[in-house]
Amino acid sequence: MHPGRGREPGPLLEAARAGDRASLARLLSLVERGGEPAREVGRLSHPLSGQAYTVGLTGAPGAGKSTLTSALIGQLRAQGQAVGVLAIDPTSPFSGGAILGDRVRMQDHATDPEVFIRSMATRGHLGGLALAVPEAIRLLDAVGKPWIIVETVGVGQVEVEVAGQADTTVVVVNPGWGDGVQANKAGLMEIADVFVINKADRAGVAETRRDLELMLDLSVLGDWRPPIVTAVATDGTGIGDVWSAVEAHRESIEKGGQLQERRDERTRHELRQIVAQRLEARARELCQGTTYDELERSVLERGMDPWAATDVLLDGVGA
Repeated sequence: MHPGRGREPGPLLEAARAGDRASLARLLSLVERGGEPAREVGRLSHPLSGQAYTVGLTGAPGAGKSTLTSALIGQLRAQGQAVGVLAIDPTSPFSGGAILGDRVRMQDHATDPEVFIRSMATRGHLGGLALAVPEAIRLLDAVGKPWIIVETVGVGQVEVEVAGQADTTVVVVNPGWGDGVQANKAGLMEIADVFVINKADRAGVAETRRDLELMLDLSVLGDWRPPIVTAVATDGTGIGDVWSAVEAHRESIEKGGQLQERRDERTRHELRQIVAQRLEARARELCQGTTYDELERSVLERGMDPWAATDVLLDGVGA
């Protein structure tokens, strides 16, 4: 039997590192579902990771993120680089609907053995995508993908958090004031390292650039000011400039030491999330559901404050 044909994480990871795509797909499914198998995948992949560079793409629906992602894949492949892509959909329990349409836009790369594209949804993982995405990134890193692109569907809280898992975050907008307002309201200004005005063959590019520059004047505090790049992803115009901006940001944060600082902070944040989720799960388990629900109801009805209820729960788990 092929070492990747079983469902144990160890043999699957060994086969995936040897290039077996089906084994990698099975491992990602384990990560999405969570539980003990996902923890085992994490335990095995963690010491093998730390080499890949991650680029996040986010922006309003319809901004052309998937077409831009496809163009960036082509840019990387022209340089001989392998790439993994995670297309994140926090709204659906299945890889369906629009996200499959997004993957169709990347179909030119579907048969390339050096490109791995995966749609990803919550699927019941404890902690949801906030915990599943870092594990998936580490897995793609562990199997030898030097570049990982994480594309999110929208610009809600979950999407912004997921995009923030990247080393470089690219925010995609379209010409028009509406995108500028949405970028500001959604908190994308805080996570953007590069802005791309996609569909730049439309009217309103100068106004959108001006709006973004004005918002950057009010929000930029560090040494890096996010560049604003124009592109038309459908015909490849400006894609080289987009990638040059990503590489410039990488060089900047590597030289300044911010890359390692960012990665360390993400790891600390992930650890805190896991501890909190495990403690909650343990409290529910020991309470057998009833006490937890009663405490929750008491807090909702103002009979007990959240801190006192937490004390009861943590006393139950010996924390």
